[in-house]
Amino acid sequence: MNYLWAFLIGGGLCLIGQLLIDLTKLSSARILVAYAVAGVALGGTGLYKPLVDLAGAGATVPLTGFGYLLADGVQKAVGEKGLLGIFTGGFTAAAAGMAAVVMFALIVAVLFKRGDKMS
Repeated sequence: MNYLWAFLIGGGLCLIGQLLIDLTKLSSARILVAYAVAGVALGGTGLYKPLVDLAGAGATVPLTGFGYLLADGVQKAVGEKGLLGIFTGGFTAAAAGMAAVVMFALIVAVLFKRGDKMS
């Protein structure tokens, strides 16, 4: 049942993104930022946590999950460190993921040659 919910919730988030691409003139960058901000807003208000509990990776893997991760990290850090947690919480929570992104990008850049796409 967990796989079904992950598929439905993750697929629904992707469907909304695809509809925004197809039906609006929003650029991909604006849609990505909107998803991250929506994740932060929903995570900060506590509305995204039940979705994460229900769908697991279906809710945490899309970009809204990154926003949720940032908001959750800030909330925990504020509880532990006070006001300083506003500045450190998001970085601490997302550090492993961001380090992985940089590492994999470096590996791909070293292994593959950049070139023009053939048409």
